[in-house]
Amino acid sequence: MTRVIHTGDTHIGYRQYHSPERRADFLDAFERVVADAVDADTDAVVHAGDLFHDRRPDLPDLLGVLSALRTLDDADIPFLAVVGNHESTRGGQWLDLFESMGLATRLDGEPTVIGDTAFYGLDHVPESRRDALEYEFAPHDAEVAALVSHGLFEPFAYADWDTEELLRESTVDFDAVLLGDNHTADTAQVEGAWVTYCGSTERASASERDPRGYNLVRLGTDADDGDDPVDIRRRTLETRPFVFLDVELGEGEGLDRVRDRVRERDVADAVVIVRITGDGEAIAPAAVEEFAAERGALIARVTDRREVEAETELSVSFADPDEAVRERIGDLGLSEAAREVDDVVRGDLPDSNVREEVNRRIEARFDGDDDGNGAAGDGADAAEEGDADAGEENGADDGADGESGEIPNGSDDDGQLTLGDSR
Repeated sequence: MTRVIHTGDTHIGYRQYHSPERRADFLDAFERVVADAVDADTDAVVHAGDLFHDRRPDLPDLLGVLSALRTLDDADIPFLAVVGNHESTRGGQWLDLFESMGLATRLDGEPTVIGDTAFYGLDHVPESRRDALEYEFAPHDAEVAALVSHGLFEPFAYADWDTEELLRESTVDFDAVLLGDNHTADTAQVEGAWVTYCGSTERASASERDPRGYNLVRLGTDADDGDDPVDIRRRTLETRPFVFLDVELGEGEGLDRVRDRVRERDVADAVVIVRITGDGEAIAPAAVEEFAAERGALIARVTDRREVEAETELSVSFADPDEAVRERIGDLGLSEAAREVDDVVRGDLPDSNVREEVNRRIEARFDGDDDGNGAAGDGADAAEEGDADAGEENGADDGADGESGEIPNGSDDDGQLTLGDSR
């Protein structure tokens, strides 16, 4: 029997809400996973991608990860991993550096055998390049085989990757598929294999209300009392508290009612997310955020869902400016890539996330083929860097929180280290 911790989407280096404390939280969560692995004397830690939030992590985050990997190495616990879409680059990966130091193994098409199990890896692949995948893996003689990958796989929400096709065309029969990318933990059986997401180890979005954690997976015929060689158990991590307050205001209710709701909860050192609905008075978000801060909250964010109809004595009508712009752009004869950039700039994404999304789409095009003419990039990135509230409405479960108006960590290169790009 092989016992492993299956984790992923640790997003180390994410300075959520521009907060250094939140940035430290993401590394702390990874360190807790490592500590649990050592305490439980597991056979390996399997990471399913997005170790870092950005492909250019800062030095403190790199040093923190190195320290954690040395802790695993000192305990003789292998760290097996694949590359996710957030950290993927066009040359060498940070994971390659860790492997060269003897602190990690980058899983690929060759089996890495731990105990009774052969582990294989499939890095994140943009949707535009998946038609070329042949799912060829070298044979093994272990009792159980497990594939580790990063992407949005069926039958889970927001999927764009055909899991049945992967399992049918694979040259190896997999008993388990251990996944990252979707921040919601879930498990299903597909083509006789157990397919599971471990979820993220910290909340990267205000839409991620469930507790964070990882999977403890036992592989082999002794995995449980039955004949199934795969047993998956969920383990919860203690992370910084998020206090979610949904306040529906009745007629005549306003700021005092919202403050009362804040008083009802222990918000000390917590991230407080307030969402206001109903027919009550207009609320200034800053007044609520300041009140929560006075009661010890680390961060407070307020979203007022109500539609306030402005009363005006003047009625004005004019032609649709967006349609006029679209017609003019059509006359310019721009390339498909240029038109796509225009769509992003004039789309519904928050201004703070436009630059990152444009960069990702352009890089995805270069990743699509050598001429830079591949299809527009990875939809998971758009969800992850978009507005958290829009994410909930549109089915993007693993988005970085756009409510805060924050700029993702990778949008400023100052003071950051960089390492080349993918194999």
